Amino acid sequence: MTTKKDQKFAEAFERLEKLVEWFEGEDLDLDEGIAKFEEGLELAGVCKKKLLEVENKVKSLQEKYASSQEQQDS
Repeated sequence: MTTKKDQKFAEAFERLEKLVEWFEGEDLDLDEGIAKFEEGLELAGVCKKKLLEVENKVKSLQEKYASSQEQQDS
């Protein structure tokens, strides 16, 4: 079983969507809502971290490509 930290972006995002659906329902339990809210915050953190990792990777690839293009143009 994967921990929240090891979850893939798509899995975390899908779970977040299910939590939002639950909160949009009419039968809300306060205690359960607090637990789900906490889980949602953790999942949002996972998604944010994954997106930041991808953004950094894209920037790195762009820089690598730009530098190789500059060398070819020289």
